[in-house]
Amino acid sequence: QRWIPHLPGQEDARVPRSGGLWLPAAGKRQPLPAPALALHSPGHRLCPVVARSAGVRRGHTQRSGLETTGSGSTAVSRRCGAGFSRAALWARASARQWNKTRLRSRTTIAEPRIHAVSPAPSSPFLCLRAASLHHLPAALRACRAAGAFLTIHVAFPGPVLRRLPVESSVILRRLTRYLNIGIAILLAAAAAGVWWYGWRPLPRTSGKIRAPISAPARIVRDRLGVPHISAASEEDALFLHGYATAQDRLWQMDLLRRLAAGELAEIFGPAVLASDREARLLRMRRIAEQAYTTTPAADRAALAAYARGVNHFLESHRERLPVEFALLGYELRAWSVVDSILIGLHMFRTLTTSWRDEVAKRSLLVGARTDAAKVNFLLPSRTGSELQPGSNAWALSGAHTASGKPLVACDMHLEYTIPGIWHMAHLKAPGLNAAGVSLPGAPGVIVGHNERIAWGVTNLGFDVQDLYLEDFNERTGRYRYRGRTEQARLEHELIRVRGARPVELGVWVTGHGPILVSEGGRHMALRWTAAEPASFQYPFLELDRARDWAGFRRALERFAGPAQNFVYADAGGNVGYQTAGRLPIRKNHKGDLPVDGASGDYEWEGFIPFDQLPSAWNPASGLIVTANQNPFPEDYRYPVHGNFAPHYRSQQIRDLLARRRDWRPEDMLAIQKDVYSGFSHFLAGALAGAQAKRETPALAEAAAILSAWNGQMEKDEAEPLIAALAFQHLRRAIAERAAPAKGAAYSTQMAPAVIERILRERPAAWFEDYDALLLGALADAVEEGKRLQGRDLKRWKYGDSLRVEIHHPVGRSLPLVGRWLGIGPARMSGASTAVKQTTDRMGPSMRMVADTGDWEGSLLNLPIGESGHPLSRHYKDQWEAYYQGTSFRMEFGRVEAEATLEVAPLDEGSPR
Repeated sequence: QRWIPHLPGQEDARVPRSGGLWLPAAGKRQPLPAPALALHSPGHRLCPVVARSAGVRRGHTQRSGLETTGSGSTAVSRRCGAGFSRAALWARASARQWNKTRLRSRTTIAEPRIHAVSPAPSSPFLCLRAASLHHLPAALRACRAAGAFLTIHVAFPGPVLRRLPVESSVILRRLTRYLNIGIAILLAAAAAGVWWYGWRPLPRTSGKIRAPISAPARIVRDRLGVPHISAASEEDALFLHGYATAQDRLWQMDLLRRLAAGELAEIFGPAVLASDREARLLRMRRIAEQAYTTTPAADRAALAAYARGVNHFLESHRERLPVEFALLGYELRAWSVVDSILIGLHMFRTLTTSWRDEVAKRSLLVGARTDAAKVNFLLPSRTGSELQPGSNAWALSGAHTASGKPLVACDMHLEYTIPGIWHMAHLKAPGLNAAGVSLPGAPGVIVGHNERIAWGVTNLGFDVQDLYLEDFNERTGRYRYRGRTEQARLEHELIRVRGARPVELGVWVTGHGPILVSEGGRHMALRWTAAEPASFQYPFLELDRARDWAGFRRALERFAGPAQNFVYADAGGNVGYQTAGRLPIRKNHKGDLPVDGASGDYEWEGFIPFDQLPSAWNPASGLIVTANQNPFPEDYRYPVHGNFAPHYRSQQIRDLLARRRDWRPEDMLAIQKDVYSGFSHFLAGALAGAQAKRETPALAEAAAILSAWNGQMEKDEAEPLIAALAFQHLRRAIAERAAPAKGAAYSTQMAPAVIERILRERPAAWFEDYDALLLGALADAVEEGKRLQGRDLKRWKYGDSLRVEIHHPVGRSLPLVGRWLGIGPARMSGASTAVKQTTDRMGPSMRMVADTGDWEGSLLNLPIGESGHPLSRHYKDQWEAYYQGTSFRMEFGRVEAEATLEVAPLDEGSPR
């Protein structure tokens, strides 16, 4: 609003042009809901707008006072008195107009007092007070009843005009209305976005569709969303397996093939260039393309049927792809057989990382003060990293079970991801009826059971990678080998990077493999069984069809890697164990350090024959247990080098199984989630014993807590945290004795066993005072614990320091929805040396118990859920059961259908 300058002789007076109201300002703030009929103040003219509205002629706006009335004011009074009804109507209209004015000007004015004054000095002084100007008509009626022609004066007691926040209920109502409209629009837009990007891509799991298959088939979904596929042929079943997996995990499948091939930067940008670079140096896509040419025809046909199913879903849902494609804004290319091979190679790469250990051990040995003998003692041939993927699997003969039939239990330990690593499926066709977990992007059941047999898998850990120090000229690509000069092959790689220029990478390939590591002027080439000729075969469909031990072993004989332990049981009451994979026979070295590549003295001499690999059939004990420990006997005829786990998990499983002979499937879950750590229990006793000898006051409380502990790594207890922190400091102190200033680099899964041996044997060459060593580690643990969780040790909780947080790959960059897309942080129990092997990044990736006496009593669950769609109810519906250590019935013969998709053959010209 523009305001008329204050009137002469009156300070702070303002008149709004559009409001028709003259308002003096001074005093305290009070709201004014509406203006008066006629506002007349002593010594000032009536506002012309008000005067016209009240029927007052322009010439009658003369001065007058409260005590006396002049002709001008008398005229006004008479005019007002003659038109009381009209004036009351005007007051209401003026109130509405004033509210509009207030809304525009954002002002407040004080509450008025309305005075009606008789024009005759002898008349009694009549003062009417009103709560607001809405009471003006009543005041006028009272004055008229008194028989007086009155001059109406409105007095404002206080500051009456301010630029203040609007307080009117009318304004609030309007603002509320606009706000509600805005919220409604936003909600409608959000709902439309959620439907378009979230609900719309959800797969159709019921009804009827057509597809290029030979005969009618169906996909039945159970309460967990698991697809149970029934088809007239194995080819149709694999087609529908590809289709159903794409329904649930299409974006994950694309992510995995990109991760394997080194193509992540194309969609995520420069942040993932290191991963892409390593994949290109490993030549993952080239290995997959080479493997395709040597894969048996039957395997290629199976992979092709699966790929057709994936592509049929892709083409029929091109406009309804998962939300991640929209968020990242890229197009999806068709699926191929090579992509499925890449998925398998990615798992191979995940489970075989020993070349990193060679580099780490070499770095520990470099240095003038390094004690090579001690380093070799700390790193026996060989150890893997603390996060080396592992698993538990065991088979019980009927002599140990309540039903008299064998049980198979398996929980594979891998990195936590969302969506999860495994996808559950049940495939049924003539000659095929298998259920369990599959790898998204590859056909068939990897771990599970059919109508006759059940099997589980753990990582063997045998070393299938070696680094060779090449005499190599990086400018020319020439290198020396057995006295000759050879020419390395240069392969050009182009890494496309989102938001940046492409990165060109040259990969030199020698006779041993690609130059993978270059440091200090030395170049190391990697030899890896995955890159050997005819290295890729896909025996899992043959495994799914196996009916007995002989068929089981025939399938595994074709398995090239990564090297695995397979446990077996069948409905006939038999149990067995078989090692599978291509295990190199080394010459003149252990494979734990890079070796000279120029001399030719360290080449592999073929692979261990399958019939020479460790195997067992119906052992007398009736127990078969594998938890990544070394399965090779001491007198084994071939050299053994591997990333084997210490004995703690396998020994605890055996000890628990030996306690009873009436095991049931649900009892197996209790073992799978057992959190006892034999190493931590031993260490706690050693720490408490050292304190008992020295009686250090500052450590008395910590030692007392440890002395009464039972070794259970429970999340709500303080003891596991004290033991875990003490182990970290002890490990570093011991490693520093072997390689000064490099203790932090010593992180191997065999470290607990090595340290336990040192503490039990107490060799003088290592330390003079082992009690001082232990108390020093305990003191460091207490100080660190106080920094982490406060000074009250009894209030410490292990789970507050062992938290698992599983991030969706896209959710990391979406702070508002990232937590909703992921899991955690969740406080965990367990340890790397417990049966429930848990770290902040890795744990059981599935849990299965197969009952050969009653397949319907088998149990299976995943950590997260079956679906990769964030809005699916099966996105993370299994997390709570996984976290609590419960499971779900593995539906096989009796499937409780929650949705059924009928699939008919695709006739010529018929819609899909």
